[in-house]
Amino acid sequence: MSSALTVAVARTVPWRAVGAGAAVGLLVVGVPRLLSTALDAWLGLNLLRAAALVFALGLTFLLDDPARRITSPVPTRRWVRTGLRVALVAPVTALWWTAVLVLVPAQARPPVGAITLEAASTAALALAAAAVAVRFTDEPEPGPSVAAGVLTLALLAPLLLPTRWDLFVPVGDPDWTAAHGRWALVLTSAVLVGVACAREPVRGSAAKRRECRGIRFDS
Repeated sequence: MSSALTVAVARTVPWRAVGAGAAVGLLVVGVPRLLSTALDAWLGLNLLRAAALVFALGLTFLLDDPARRITSPVPTRRWVRTGLRVALVAPVTALWWTAVLVLVPAQARPPVGAITLEAASTAALALAAAAVAVRFTDEPEPGPSVAAGVLTLALLAPLLLPTRWDLFVPVGDPDWTAAHGRWALVLTSAVLVGVACAREPVRGSAAKRRECRGIRFDS
């Protein structure tokens, strides 16, 4: 993969949206510490979940590209460009999550592996939703609508999920381990959907085929 392609793709990444999600996520976990608010395990867990959700909302904008209709015919396949965007953001995400964990005092911090699985699943779900929107619509910037959908899902899921599928259990709950098995399923499913939808948009491909038929007819 050429450095020229990496630079070109890096310029199209909506860094402001991703940065805004990261900044707000840091504020979510940092403000209680600045205010010297005592954190217990329940509050620490929910602050980390909230931070992960806010950052995921920023990631829903990652695949936005105002020039999508112009750049669709380029020789580099869409899955390559999409994968490169994710790869560029991945180190930033890792550093951000490390900082978020450090901001939560050790006594209030849930098991790192388990909460990291939740955060990764939330991020993957947001990216999968963005990939679905890009794949099946002509909208070059579906981020706002995708973010609204992800936020709505996050707010309703704790209320609508049956008990046997509960994902948001507190630390020490007997269902903690089983819940994180379900989180692993969410992560796997989101990754598979995201990969499957990383190809050229359905409508865009159909439009290009119609254009090609029109050119052949005119000639």
